[in-house]
Amino acid sequence: MTVTIDDIRAAQSRIAGQVDRTPVRYSRRLSQLTGAEIWIKFDNLHFTGSFKERGALNRLLQLTPDEMKRGVVAASAGNHAQALAYHGGRLGVPVTIVMPEGTPFVKVDGTRAHGANVVIHGLDFSGSTEEAKRLQAEHGYVFVSAFDDEGIVAGQGVCGLEFVEDAPDLDALIIPIGGGGLIAGSAIAAKAMKPDIKIYGVEAARYPSFTARRRGEPARCSGQTIAEGIAIKAVGEIPFALADGLIDEVFVCEEADFEKGVALLATLEKTVAEGAGAGGLAAILANPERFKGMKVGVELTGGNIDARMLAVVLNREMVREKRLIVYRILGDDRPGMLSAMAAVIGGLGGNIIDVVHNRLALDVPAKGAEFDIMVETRDARHAEEIGEALKERGYELRMG
Repeated sequence: MTVTIDDIRAAQSRIAGQVDRTPVRYSRRLSQLTGAEIWIKFDNLHFTGSFKERGALNRLLQLTPDEMKRGVVAASAGNHAQALAYHGGRLGVPVTIVMPEGTPFVKVDGTRAHGANVVIHGLDFSGSTEEAKRLQAEHGYVFVSAFDDEGIVAGQGVCGLEFVEDAPDLDALIIPIGGGGLIAGSAIAAKAMKPDIKIYGVEAARYPSFTARRRGEPARCSGQTIAEGIAIKAVGEIPFALADGLIDEVFVCEEADFEKGVALLATLEKTVAEGAGAGGLAAILANPERFKGMKVGVELTGGNIDARMLAVVLNREMVREKRLIVYRILGDDRPGMLSAMAAVIGGLGGNIIDVVHNRLALDVPAKGAEFDIMVETRDARHAEEIGEALKERGYELRMG
């Protein structure tokens, strides 16, 4: 079991002209914010929205004519599914995808749009994999793992190869880890081209399977995460064996780190990233001193995030920064109260977004009312200024 730089270069030649070579660009804004020199590889710009196309196509092109006729089956939370469906459709290979319950609609719809047969089964990736293996045995399909396959690893390694070719002065690459295929292939390619480059991985705190495997501990993985693309309970055997000795450190990030990464990529870089896609930036934001002054390559793995979830993340970030805040005011239930409070807020430049007028709260006097006023502010200091002005006017105030 091995994947070499020669295998990765062969994959690069095999898929050339059929998969976009995504750009690597310097981010001035994120570099100023973090103190690191950040270079981003925009794999969210692939036709199917993620890095998975390279591995999927490389593996499909290695099928025998008989295997192509029988078709393939895979378990995927969405990105591998869309890549396999798209390139399978192009090559005339029947594709069946098993997706976990709760997979984002954008990924389910995208996979079906490319012509694949989609089966929703299992509470998580493990349950979907079991069903995919059952369908493989029942119908004679070829099972194509999203990561635990040498052809997949070699294809994903083209990402690292392109990255170092386009930004040869990098000190490090930061790559999200789910099953491990991308970081394994990219680490092999990058280390072969530049032996002193550092390779860092990123995992979601709720799914630290690579970190647990390294420590010889059982992986404790459960719950919902915005980084569902790397929510894998068990890292692949092949990727782990290939990558473990090449990865310098793995950072485990919390949900808020991923959310902040998504929000900053949208607002500063003007690009859409899914939760897992923002993992590299999340690691830098959570560990700024670790990367200060380094030239860091951030692999933006994908941009397949539901519009509703993107809106939720952006609004939550505004709440964290106190640019969206709720002032809860206890006052008398009499004419003109709301108008007077609005005058204070508006006079200081606050933008009222919503008002909830509650007369039934039992901890409020019967002749009183509770006002929840949601306000858009410039920043935390502005929010505090408005709050102090309301208190000075005699309003009993709590800030949410």
